[in-house]
Parts: sequence; structure tokens; C-alpha cells
Amino acid sequence: MSRKKAVKGKGGSNTPSSSPNSDKEKGKKVPTQSNGVVHPSRPSLSSSGEFYDIAFKVMLVGDSGVGKTCLLVRFKDGAFLAGSFISTVGIDFRVSRELEIHIWDTAGQERFRSVTHAYYRDAHALLLLYDVTNKASFDNIKAWLTEIHEFAQQNVVIMLLGNKVRRKKSIYSFSLKEFGVPFMETSAKSGLNVELAFTAVAKELKHREMKEPNEPKFQLQEYVNKEMKGVGCCRS
Repeated sequence: MSRKKAVKGKGGSNTPSSSPNSDKEKGKKVPTQSNGVVHPSRPSLSSSGEFYDIAFKVMLVGDSGVGKTCLLVRFKDGAFLAGSFISTVGIDFRVSRELEIHIWDTAGQERFRSVTHAYYRDAHALLLLYDVTNKASFDNIKAWLTEIHEFAQQNVVIMLLGNKVRRKKSIYSFSLKEFGVPFMETSAKSGLNVELAFTAVAKELKHREMKEPNEPKFQLQEYVNKEMKGVGCCRS
């Protein structure tokens, strides 16, 4: 994945070093949004304040009503969607420039599943949510993982999130190791671990892109456990 910086033109605007027309005349391929990653006309802003024409695509998936939209709003806007609201229809899209990720909120209803499938193939990471108060959503985790393995990239980052947690440990945590993916519990209502979930995935993606050949892998679950332990110590 490239990291070509956009060139700043006069007046502080960001313009590419050559126009699309000139590239076409020279027979060069002009970047498009074919995979949901490259956005020449809408560069992403890194945490250091530099503009890049790439971003990671992260999708929120899971049953309807598990809190995907609430989790996204809590992370992006620092607010909780209280009360009843309309379920997501199809695909919603938001940009988190600080972490260089594009976040896609998907509908969990079966009738929109074919729409979701079309977006899997270009995703760099998938946050799979279930509701810790809803056993049916927990029981459907295997079906979601089967779907992900069928339609997503082979090396896609997957993290399982038990949302709507009200206690220190949910009643389903004991059997989560069987899924073989990193896991943590979150609460869109209180904000518990919401930022950590997105930050951990972003760190994993950036490490994959920038790591040297002999550099050890980023241990996502170890990072999450360490961060949660640190927060717990601070709270006690």
C-alpha cells in the first residue's frame, strides 16, 4: 500500500501533482475508488497532520440491534444514541481522519445481507459485534464468521466485540476462545473500550503495512489485554 503525499497547491488547497487528463493522455492509469481505499480527491489526514491518499476500510458487522451504529456514533462523536431509532438500511459511511480509517456501518437484517457481501472483499478489518444481553446474537457468531471467511480477504483483521456490557464479564465470555479471533467487551452507552477497539485495529493495520520483514507480528489480543489492565488499575 502506497503512502504518496498529496501536493499542496496555492491557496492552501491540496491538488495532485498532475491532472487526471494529463495522466490519461500519457497512457497512465488514473487511481479510482475501485476498492474503497484510494481517494485522490479526498485525502486522509494522519495523526501527524500530513495528508495521504490512502485509508483503511473498517466494517462493523453483526446482527441487527447489537449496537453497531451506536458504537460508531460513540467513537466518532463521543455521544450515545439514546432511545429508539431507525435501524441502518444498507451501508452507512464515516471517516475517522485521526486514525486514517474509513468506517462502514452495515445493516444486520437478512434482506440487506447481499449488500453487505459486496463490501466485504475490500475491507481491511471487520469488527463483529454481538449483544451480551441477547443470546441469539451470540449464537449467530459462527454464521457471521463463516460468511466473513467466504467473502472477505484472507488476511482481513477480525475482532469480536461483546457490546452493551453492563457488568465486568458477560455470561458468554467463557466460550469465546473457540472462535479464534481477538475479543473484547464494549459499551456504546458508557463508552467502555470503544476507542480502544478502533485504536487496536488501526494499530494492527498500520503495523502490517509498515513492519520490516524480520519484525515480529503485532499481537492484537495482547495489546488489548494490556491496555484494559492499565485502565483497570487507574480506576481502582
